[in-house]
Amino acid sequence: MPDSTSRPVIEFRGVSKTFGAFKAVRSIDFQIEEGEFFSLLGPSGCGKTTTLRLLAGFETPDPDGGEVRIRGQVVNDKRPYERDLSMVFQSYALFPHLSVERNIAFGLEQRKVAKAEIPDRVAKAMEMVRLPQDQFGGRAPSALSGGQRQRVALARALVVEPPLLLLDEPLGALDLKLRKEMQLELKELNKRLGITFVYVTHDQEEALTMSDRIAVMDNARIAQLGRPEEIYEHPRTPFVARFIGESNFLEGRIAAVEGELFRIDTAAGPFQVPAVSGRAVGGAATIALRPERVQLSPPGQGDPAFNRLPGTVVHIVYRGENLHVRVQLPGGAILTAAARNEGQLRVPLRWTVGDELTVSWNPLDGHVLEDDPA
Repeated sequence: MPDSTSRPVIEFRGVSKTFGAFKAVRSIDFQIEEGEFFSLLGPSGCGKTTTLRLLAGFETPDPDGGEVRIRGQVVNDKRPYERDLSMVFQSYALFPHLSVERNIAFGLEQRKVAKAEIPDRVAKAMEMVRLPQDQFGGRAPSALSGGQRQRVALARALVVEPPLLLLDEPLGALDLKLRKEMQLELKELNKRLGITFVYVTHDQEEALTMSDRIAVMDNARIAQLGRPEEIYEHPRTPFVARFIGESNFLEGRIAAVEGELFRIDTAAGPFQVPAVSGRAVGGAATIALRPERVQLSPPGQGDPAFNRLPGTVVHIVYRGENLHVRVQLPGGAILTAAARNEGQLRVPLRWTVGDELTVSWNPLDGHVLEDDPA
């Protein structure tokens, strides 16, 4: 993780973008540090690609829509080629009539790099992305697999030695195994080369795997920004809790403050969560709880220091690495617990549909959520 005291390489200051009557980006503010792997994460239509295009120079902010800065300089009116960056597109955008080598060399030729220098730089870029030049240099893009085309697009961006690399869902067309391999390779390249990566994705696992920090976008705003573990462990809104991983949601009212904890009254019974500022006794509260934090015990048992509620097993879902046990609580709410797969053919799960049990969790593992913005 880059030193947070260093000067940011990228700044968005109150940036907005409107297309007709549609607000694509709403007054967003964030900074990206030198060498950081920064991801813009969110569903289709949330504003993440527009944000990347504003940074790249393919879109400009509204007339009163704030400032985009690169290394302290306002670049709102600068063209893409004036911003000292490279971009890898989701479609790869390779030239079909040029060989792999010529595709990679194109940016160097456009920048008037000395002809004698170009072959060595192309060879080095191909080595970076693990494409042997003797095997792939003379091929046409049509003779490559999806993963190989993705590597060529990445080499073409890296060969110009950009200090800033933008990537717009570049792994979306790859199969799962190759996508996971490329995630690790991109992360390794980011650290080895020291280039600042700004990465757009709708895949939360991809963002968690690669990113130093993530900006989760919702409804043209940044819903939460932080390190992957911060966002996963402490989601701020129901949207973030749903979009990053899986969560249980419990609705209730704040009944009392008990030391540093709230007591929450629900139809299923009372339990405790960490108190947060700005919430008053008597107010409604939505609580998020990750399935892997929920423990299952025989009726009346469970850690006495934990929150404990009775329930009935209504569904069991086999998911390979774990099992999801869905438990109905008094009042009708459903709570999901993730049980570790210990080898179901040898050690069957002890719970079956219809069993009575106790669900329990550490009070510190629940979180009072803010409301999603309108």
